[in-house]
Amino acid sequence: MVPNKEAHLSKAALRSARVTAPILLALGAINAWTAQTKADYAALSTALCLCVCAAGLFGEDLVQRGHRQDLMVLAHVAAHPGAEARGIARAVGTPERVVARNLSRLTENGLLALVDDDVHPALRSYRLTS
Repeated sequence: MVPNKEAHLSKAALRSARVTAPILLALGAINAWTAQTKADYAALSTALCLCVCAAGLFGEDLVQRGHRQDLMVLAHVAAHPGAEARGIARAVGTPERVVARNLSRLTENGLLALVDDDVHPALRSYRLTS
């Protein structure tokens, strides 16, 4: 068996990325402004690199948040076949528009199937594909 090399972060680490990224971005911006006023180009380039890294960390957190929401929606539909978007939204504690996006993406990817296609989008129910 091949060992799994996928890295997993704890919830505390994920929460800290939400706090750390803006702090790093602010520090980088302040350092870039200070370095620019003193004409210290080495410090300026370092500060700009810090800003770019912080933006990447923030972007990765946004992507991971989307994956976590997809996973919660998928798990709810697996446990409750025929679930409607409104019920899923209430169960996972996410706004309906976000759940609608998740359901659309999961349906396009072939993980979910519509139970009845002829009803209003808010009343559509979903199940896992076979």
